[in-house]
Amino acid sequence: MTEAILLVGGKGTRLRPLTVHTPKPMVPAAGVPFLTHQLARARAAGVDHIVLATSYLAEVFEPHFGDGSALGLHLEYVTEKEPLGTGGAIRNVAERLRSGPDEPVLIFNGDILTGLDIRALVGTHESTGADVSLHLTKVTDPRAYGLVPTDDTGRVLAFLEKPQTPEEIVTDQINAGAYVFRRSVIDTIPAGRPVSVERETFPDLLAAGAHLQGMVDSTYWLDLGTPAAFVRGSADLVMGRAPSPAVPGRRGDRLILPTARVAPDAKLTGGTVVGEGAFVAEGARVCGSTILPGAVIEPDAVVTDSLIGSRARVGERSVLTGAVVGDGAVVGADNELRDGVRVWCDARIPAGAVRFSSDQ
Repeated sequence: MTEAILLVGGKGTRLRPLTVHTPKPMVPAAGVPFLTHQLARARAAGVDHIVLATSYLAEVFEPHFGDGSALGLHLEYVTEKEPLGTGGAIRNVAERLRSGPDEPVLIFNGDILTGLDIRALVGTHESTGADVSLHLTKVTDPRAYGLVPTDDTGRVLAFLEKPQTPEEIVTDQINAGAYVFRRSVIDTIPAGRPVSVERETFPDLLAAGAHLQGMVDSTYWLDLGTPAAFVRGSADLVMGRAPSPAVPGRRGDRLILPTARVAPDAKLTGGTVVGEGAFVAEGARVCGSTILPGAVIEPDAVVTDSLIGSRARVGERSVLTGAVVGDGAVVGADNELRDGVRVWCDARIPAGAVRFSSDQ
């Protein structure tokens, strides 16, 4: 198994304002663009040729990764003129593949952080003779996901989109966003129009009698589609809970990148990342958060489970919990921002303007 497709064309609307200027796979997680972790894990599993299916802000990928040689890979880029969905994107890059008709092609969604045993998934695909094999994972509450029930041998029985009632929850197994396709199956996906593998390709293959195999792998798995999940994923990478050979430093409570500055009495915990050129001032406390390059955390600010965008500034004594501050935004002194708040890029919040508790 030598090649893969990475689907990195999504707009990342749920992650805004992080994705206003940056495509979701290029937002830094644990100090490097998230896509770097996926590429490095694929390389470690023996993949050497990867085609990136790009669309939104497609022009930023190639200048950063080039031909992939720095990662020991050969990378190619195919850009959709119009969004084609997951299946359409796979079909759109098919001509760049080198595999023979019966050879396996690995496919990843570009927003999943996982400890999946990639070699085991390919091994399952080959040993069962499947047309398509899917990574499945078990979740406590499957209502937000597509369910994939299987028989005793792991053969897929159905695809059930986002159950609405308890009776519809027939399994806790969900589609985890990584697949192995027999190369010839990719050519059966309709070309030139939007296609969803989840809603069209997989159900149609099943109806036609194709062999779809599920492999349950319950190692680390996280959909990075929301700001809270993205921040948690980055912290888990730093602390070693999520595996990646691409974390630029030792695993631990914090990761401080070169040229970042942190005052001696500032406290960084919980997998916090301080990006290049960023500054955390005296008395500040930052826990489980990502501080992107060039951002400033002023004295005695408290930042928890938050993401502070490039060149943004958090004022003195401000308290942020579960917040996202866009690139270039300024949160003035003595503000209090709580779970779910999103400060848009280049916005300005005056000192003492937002409070959730009474002013002490």
